[in-house]
Amino acid sequence: AVACGGKDKTTAPETVVGSVPAETTGSGGGTGDAAAGEAVFKESCATCHTLSAAGASGTVGPNLDDLKPDAQRVQAQVENGGGAMPAFKGQLTDQQIADVSAYVAENAGS
Repeated sequence: AVACGGKDKTTAPETVVGSVPAETTGSGGGTGDAAAGEAVFKESCATCHTLSAAGASGTVGPNLDDLKPDAQRVQAQVENGGGAMPAFKGQLTDQQIADVSAYVAENAGS
């Protein structure tokens, strides 16, 4: 019984440790690197969107300085598209999407 209890105690921390990366992965939109996202924005988004921080003045899509979306909203829009915007899931990596989402959220309206 003691050995079994010892194994349970060993297993429990591994389970907790194992679940932390899973949660981090699941919230990828909030874990993007805004600095890396600047390059993604300039390459993939600047022709259509205005974002002062990126020196972008596109007029096809919404002005992100006015809209001031959070990272989760940006991520959903970039992945799925909508209106005149195409979906970028499959064109950009999940990390690039997380990065550009963080960049827009941190810089819109600044």
